[in-house]
Amino acid sequence: MPNPPNTLLVNPTITRRASARFPLALLNLSATLDRNGSSRIIDGNIDRHVVAATLRALEEERFDAVGISVMGGPQTAPAIAVSQAIRERFPALPIVWGGYFPTLYPDVALSAPYVDYAIRGQGEQTLQELVTALSAESPVAPAHIAGLSWKRQGAVVHNPSRRFTFADPGRVLPYDKLGDPRQYLARTFLGRRTAAHQVAIGCRFHCTFCGVAAMFGGTTMLPAAARLERDLSYLKYKLGADSIQYFDHNFFDREEDMLPLLEVMAKYALPWWCYARADALLNLSDDAWKLVRKSRLKMAYIGAESPNGKMLKEIRKGTRPDQTLAVAELCRRHGVIPELSFMVAPPENTEEETEHTFEFIRELKRINPQSEIIVYVYTPLPESSRNEKDRGRRPATPLRDIHGEPVIFPSTPEEWTQPQWVNYACHADAPWLDDKMRRRIHDFVTVLRCRYPTVQDMSSPPWAKRALSATASWRYRFRRYDRPWELNLANRLVRLRMPQVSGL
Repeated sequence: MPNPPNTLLVNPTITRRASARFPLALLNLSATLDRNGSSRIIDGNIDRHVVAATLRALEEERFDAVGISVMGGPQTAPAIAVSQAIRERFPALPIVWGGYFPTLYPDVALSAPYVDYAIRGQGEQTLQELVTALSAESPVAPAHIAGLSWKRQGAVVHNPSRRFTFADPGRVLPYDKLGDPRQYLARTFLGRRTAAHQVAIGCRFHCTFCGVAAMFGGTTMLPAAARLERDLSYLKYKLGADSIQYFDHNFFDREEDMLPLLEVMAKYALPWWCYARADALLNLSDDAWKLVRKSRLKMAYIGAESPNGKMLKEIRKGTRPDQTLAVAELCRRHGVIPELSFMVAPPENTEEETEHTFEFIRELKRINPQSEIIVYVYTPLPESSRNEKDRGRRPATPLRDIHGEPVIFPSTPEEWTQPQWVNYACHADAPWLDDKMRRRIHDFVTVLRCRYPTVQDMSSPPWAKRALSATASWRYRFRRYDRPWELNLANRLVRLRMPQVSGL
């Protein structure tokens, strides 16, 4: 009788150990794999020697495959390093990439000699079926596994996509596989022991720039209230969490579906942070807002994106600029801090649209001074990376670089590790920007964040933040953003937190 399949799951390094959060994707994968087999998790955010830890685990146990979670951006390089080391030491062991990177760029992932399989979209069932096939004595039949991309005689094959499902594992996630789960509880402005959690998965909107839309294709699922209560009870009473950062792709959706969950959250009253949409918050009833306040929502990250209504339509955002202004006022009345993100420097009318966004941000600050502002560079996904449901719908104008040449996206994982493409993936730079525009964006953000230091900054002394705010006030008041040398110098000493880089 063959042994049950055994899978090693690896999360490459992407953040500082102090900023590590629960690797929720791997925990969900592990919960599914353990139904008919076993699994082990290595989290590079905690184990800083992730390559050595992975090789050591492979020497200690027999595994049928290694699954590596790859988000893209700064995580691509360590994912490559782990994969290359495995291929060199264990050349016959199947290596599977999953997550956002292989979902958006499956051909790119499989161009690498150290990647055998790429999972697109939701991975739990696809990976379970794959490792079961790999562990069986009969020949592997990858052609029958939905959501899988693979190589056949050197050619990449993309199986049909897998329909999205949301199965309840019937118990809390296997946090014990992470060692002491309490090491993932972080001190944030929400509390001393903030836990990461996810309730809703997916989003029913189709924003053309969004990896969530590309991955889930407009589908979203919410759990039963009983599951959320089970999870919160464990996090609060077993681990001692005193606050929650919800990594839901879009927490607030249809009110009738949200109310049972809000009732559970109000019962546990753990201060929380989440992603939200302006239109969803504006449409909440008074009864829903009572539960929101009782549950102690502290901050909502809202994608405002642009003050240009035409651009919002083109990118299929589904919201309007007036709703952004209205939600800032609404949040002020309910004691919720809106964390509003904007995408500046689009490829068309770059300077005009960027300056318009700066003025719109100032208007938001007048309406609600507590509004937190996140500024990104607009870096749309390649047309080929959009969900198959959305490809060809409202195709964007072809992208061109600063010299007017077509933007050619990387064709290998190694190319995606080049600084300009890491910055592109992180919405920090784009090929059509010149040095003048880069400096203008940097200077505005410097003045803004010094004038209004983020409430999320728990390390900078209050007196230093007050001093920086006072120093930046004249520049902000008179729109003198250019070359804020004194603020740049002060930032070397104070090092204000940047949420767009470090997160909560």
